[in-house]
Amino acid sequence: MRGPVHADLVVQSFRLGCWLLLAPILTMASGGLHAVAEEQHGVWIAGAYSFSDELGSFRITGVSGKGTRSDPIVVTEEFESASPTVLTIRTVKPISPFAPTGEYANGILHMRMDVLNNSGHAWTEFEFELQEIPEQPSVFGDGLSFDQRNEDPDNIVSSAFRRFDRDFEPYDRLLFTDGTVDPLATVRFEFLITDFTPRWTFYLVQDPRIPSS
Repeated sequence: MRGPVHADLVVQSFRLGCWLLLAPILTMASGGLHAVAEEQHGVWIAGAYSFSDELGSFRITGVSGKGTRSDPIVVTEEFESASPTVLTIRTVKPISPFAPTGEYANGILHMRMDVLNNSGHAWTEFEFELQEIPEQPSVFGDGLSFDQRNEDPDNIVSSAFRRFDRDFEPYDRLLFTDGTVDPLATVRFEFLITDFTPRWTFYLVQDPRIPSS
């Protein structure tokens, strides 16, 4: 009887030893997979670009389209505060200026932003700013702008604001005014981003504004 019992103990000890050796490896692998999942959270791909809410303060709920005028990139978002947020935009396909949109990052990107105001405050203005480097102005000569070559654009519209102003120096900014977005309402913005010296990554700062008093 002692022989078989001894053999069983040896097998069990071997299995236990293997588990003790493998457990840290499995834990590390699980953590790695979890990290990858965390990195991928909030990243959406449409056309030749990816869109990410990785810098926080808002949430992307959907992205679609190719970036053409007939099929713009549509980004749906939810803002839970009236603080500025940063949308990170990256190229995921080769850069080729003026090539067909969707197959290449061509520097011409028609955008539509559908933003849910879940901040609890009414918005009386809304500003967008383009940046090639975070927290640094996009100057006139870098090629990145809200279609700065077009002096009389007809493709800048909003569902809630009746006026807009563009600044190209020392910032690339697009400010919507003369309107209101109530809490829990969704506002639509449409505009064209042009980048005649395309970069792999750039940023769109979004700044909802509330009454000052």
